[in-house]
Amino acid sequence: MTDRDEAGGPPTLAGATYAVTVEDHVMVAHSLPHPSFGPAQRTHGATYDVAATFWRAGLDETGVVLDLGAAASALRAVLADLDYRDLDEHPAFAGVLSTTEVVARHVAERLLAAPALAPHLPALTRLDVVLRENPRASAGVSVDLRGRDGAGTS
Repeated sequence: MTDRDEAGGPPTLAGATYAVTVEDHVMVAHSLPHPSFGPAQRTHGATYDVAATFWRAGLDETGVVLDLGAAASALRAVLADLDYRDLDEHPAFAGVLSTTEVVARHVAERLLAAPALAPHLPALTRLDVVLRENPRASAGVSVDLRGRDGAGTS
């Protein structure tokens, strides 16, 4: 049931999709000034546990999805720009409600633009970013990378 991948790399399970997840956290302040958010309309703090999962069909020639260190460093760099900031004053959130879903989208967009991840992007098929607000609530975004600037084609 295992075959060599097209590049002659390590054996891979036919049809398998592999994933690597890196995690970090960020502390922010923000408000959600819309009646549907009740008391969260007022400025409040949030600590998000952030997980970024990178998906790939098959493995590279070294038997990995991507460089784990590069993924962790890229996530830390994206979150460093948000850490201990009031998102109401952050330019990326000007004129938009900084809901957990919107923050997840921002993290995904920044990861996809991270120079350290550029060499890995062509082989990736999907990126999932999940922000956990508490042990019972999370929100996120899943980005299909197949066909996007050559992504997912290797």
